Amino acid sequence: MITGIQGIRLRRAAAVAVTSGALLATGALTAAPAQAVTTPSIVAKGGYVMNNANGSTLYTKAADYKRSTGSTTKIMTAKVVLAQSNLNLDAKVTIKKIYSDYVVRNNASQAHLIVGDKVTVRQLLYGLMLPSGCDAAYALADKYGSGSTTSARVKSFIGKMNTAAKNLGLQNTHFDSFDGIGNGSNYSTPRDLTKIASSAMKNSTFRTIVKTKTYTAKTITKTGSTRTMNPWTNTNGLLSSYSGTIGVKTGSGPEAKYCLVFAATRNGKTVIGTVLASTSITQRETDAKKLLGYGFAKLG
Repeated sequence: MITGIQGIRLRRAAAVAVTSGALLATGALTAAPAQAVTTPSIVAKGGYVMNNANGSTLYTKAADYKRSTGSTTKIMTAKVVLAQSNLNLDAKVTIKKIYSDYVVRNNASQAHLIVGDKVTVRQLLYGLMLPSGCDAAYALADKYGSGSTTSARVKSFIGKMNTAAKNLGLQNTHFDSFDGIGNGSNYSTPRDLTKIASSAMKNSTFRTIVKTKTYTAKTITKTGSTRTMNPWTNTNGLLSSYSGTIGVKTGSGPEAKYCLVFAATRNGKTVIGTVLASTSITQRETDAKKLLGYGFAKLG
């Protein structure tokens, strides 16, 4: 039997052990405070990021300020084409001289389509979204607008773009061109462009196209032979430099500066966003990477 001082010491040790165990148990139930995620600083004049799953906002910088959008406009061009009823992606479109003259006159980005060649709608969509072909945009607007003349069909197609924007509930977007070479009234915002892209990404063909790095089209010439076009390379550098990137579109111009609508998926979560009026190709990608990292950090 343990008595005296030895017993007292044992009882004290037991009490300390019980108390320590209780503290450890309590500590296990109390999570450490989450590390605050630092809001990034970007060079672009406007930016917006959202959780693609539910549309919740993750980041804003002048997100509702209207700006020229450059070729990010072509996201809506593709969306309108892909929304056509009974769309046949293998339907052929003959390339007209007016498309070639247009890109030369405007010194515009192009897919280098050859006058007289027959090109499928699917190929035109790749030519639109990868090398940002304004000639491909013109061909698609001419094909899917309504009217008896090219100018009437183009005007009709741009009308469809604006109707689509209204149907998405966008208040700060207006199109007056099919490719972003505006006539003074072609604008959107980081928030609106992100919503347009999120809507477009619901279409599987669109998703496939915008995550493609290179594509080689085989067209049919005037004589019926097959022409293998030079490969089209996607202008979105994030596809090669940011893991998980799934799209979507670059844009640039004297007024628009350097723009990028971007999306990436990691651990089953997709972040989508836009930067407008950055200062260079490199900087718009740096801005986008910062915002993607921030978005994923916010989602946890």
